[in-house]
Amino acid sequence: MKTIFIDGYNVINSWQQLRESNTGSLENSRLKLIDILLNYGTYNEYKIFLVFDGHLQPKSLEKREKLSKILIVVFTKEGETADSFIERYVNKIGRKSEVLVVTSDSLEQQLIFQRGAVRMSSIEFYHEVKKVEDNIRNQSESKDSEKRYRLDERIDKKTAEKLEQMRRNK
Repeated sequence: MKTIFIDGYNVINSWQQLRESNTGSLENSRLKLIDILLNYGTYNEYKIFLVFDGHLQPKSLEKREKLSKILIVVFTKEGETADSFIERYVNKIGRKSEVLVVTSDSLEQQLIFQRGAVRMSSIEFYHEVKKVEDNIRNQSESKDSEKRYRLDERIDKKTAEKLEQMRRNK
């Protein structure tokens, strides 16, 4: 299973739709990003770590919340950036499994690449997510169109005649 580490605030600041949903509070943007990633990760069967900086919050402790089997949201502890959290974990697993890091921080991209992970900018990731959303929508529409067939179009003539006789006897 591919593991993806995402610098949450970096993505929020890079995606216009997330910046616009940030009306006075980052909470709306975080929740919208979480919703998007749940769909994306479930569709692709990826494990995702969504990491938010907590380094400027006095006395904050690292907080992890497992929202599903595929999405873990992390708020770093005081003094630790999302970048340093991601580097630490990629250093542990980067050469042992398939890892992707999403950030637009160029220095971070270089460090991650050296540790065995693949890197993707926040904007590239946006386009990847949009492609997956289109695939989900197309599959859903395809399933909906399959359901539109009438019963008499889906069963043989003999069964249809028996059902019609049963209906008329009532």
